[in-house]
Amino acid sequence: MFLSLKSLSRSVHDDHQEHPELSETEGGGLCTSLTVWRKSLIVSCKGFTVIDSNGHLVYRVDSYLGGRTKELILMDGSGKTIFTMRRRCKNLRLVDTWLVYAGEVGEFCTSGQPILYVKKSINILHAEPNVLAYVYRRSTDKRYAYTIEGSYSQRSCKVVDETKRVVAEIRPKDALNGCISFGLEVFVMIVQAGFDPGFAMGLVLLLDQMFS
Repeated sequence: MFLSLKSLSRSVHDDHQEHPELSETEGGGLCTSLTVWRKSLIVSCKGFTVIDSNGHLVYRVDSYLGGRTKELILMDGSGKTIFTMRRRCKNLRLVDTWLVYAGEVGEFCTSGQPILYVKKSINILHAEPNVLAYVYRRSTDKRYAYTIEGSYSQRSCKVVDETKRVVAEIRPKDALNGCISFGLEVFVMIVQAGFDPGFAMGLVLLLDQMFS
């Protein structure tokens, strides 16, 4: 089934109307709503396509390698790198940790060092079964900066900061105009003001690697 970017963008607008409480943050700032399509626009690639409510391409991922990989690159609509994410290799397959590096565009400075660390939660070691992953600012940090909670397989996740405030979430988009089912390949990402949408999309890519 081929879907145009314009038709997908209308699904974001529909969701925004169905959930008016998400149109503004507590401080009065508007949030960002994006449609995520788990498909590359390049026929021979795997990846993601992310568009705004006007049908504009804002993020993309194009990979010639399917399945689990050691490196992911999140690009903006013009193809410039926003983040590069590399899997840290460990002997234990249960330990899935990713290092996030700044790219050539975005609000983060390019220093050559990882700017964030994302570690998959292992339920047998933690008392928080609802947590999917932990996000740390430094590899030596004992306390996480964010947690990702929910179920990626159901496309129902929240990114929660240290104060327990939800800064971003993803939710399924079941239908367009009430008649077409998208399944799990198309979903909505909602990012609150003050949280970088590019980083939120980077976390989605890592969840896809950890739980698909």
